[in-house]
Amino acid sequence: MEAKAVAKYVRIAPRKVRVVMDLIRGKSVAEAFAILKFTPKVGAEAIEKVLKSAVANAENNFDMNVDNLYVSSCFVDQGPTMKRIHPRSRGQAFKILKRSSHITVAVDEK
Repeated sequence: MEAKAVAKYVRIAPRKVRVVMDLIRGKSVAEAFAILKFTPKVGAEAIEKVLKSAVANAENNFDMNVDNLYVSSCFVDQGPTMKRIHPRSRGQAFKILKRSSHITVAVDEK
């Protein structure tokens, strides 16, 4: 039985989060927290928050032992994209795409 947590509409591009997500996939929860703490990427904070929630769900809802947990699966899906316009010279307009992410982290017991 795996416990999972989802953060939706996080205002960071999915490709930036996936770089950090690949670092913790398959690791134990303690090791994953240590990696996220010392990773100098913005996505690390968002993933750490979701991982904390998944661990709390496992402990409270499924009575799992926190010491035996590992990150069984984690992935990032693309959320909606906000479109903005940046005015340029000679009356042109360039699009700015502000992407968002849906972050999912699942933990399971060994």
